[in-house]
Amino acid sequence: MTSTTNQATPRDRLLRAAAELFHREGIATTGVERLCQVAGVSKRTMYQLFETKDALVAESLAACGPAVVAAHLPDETSGLGPRDRILAAFAYLDELSGSPEFRGCPFLNTAVELRDPQHPASVVARDYKQRLTDFFAGQARLAGARDPETLARQLTIVYDGSASRAVTQGAGLDGLAALTASALLDAHLGAA
Repeated sequence: MTSTTNQATPRDRLLRAAAELFHREGIATTGVERLCQVAGVSKRTMYQLFETKDALVAESLAACGPAVVAAHLPDETSGLGPRDRILAAFAYLDELSGSPEFRGCPFLNTAVELRDPQHPASVVARDYKQRLTDFFAGQARLAGARDPETLARQLTIVYDGSASRAVTQGAGLDGLAALTASALLDAHLGAA
């Protein structure tokens, strides 16, 4: 372990281990014992910090969410225009999908695995997926789209579908996500 890991609180170690294991191995297949072992805490400590495994699932997803969003979406300081900011998100997805470690979207994976829209982690996942749609809508509005809300929902479907396809096929997208997003943008905004 690094000194940073040694200095992390048991809560932080559990949140980090949960985010990593749930995304890499799945929620159902990651038992509490394994989770505690990786985090370096006892089960007793885990249950003192989190009432249930479900609570840990939700909180770990919420804790890793900002970093996932920051990695996938270019910020206002990127110097890109709205259309290019949208395409940059898809280009990043295309790039990630070619990595053998790519496991898809942690928010989508969580919601699909849990299959319960009322589960606390599904609520967190839905919130983060809505943030993606809101990002697309805001950029589409800035770019002058006639119907930015519809375009944003279409882009979200392409984004989620692309991530799912890469995982299902076990292969990179080879630029298909950005190409498809570009076609949608062309249809709504005109070719740039």
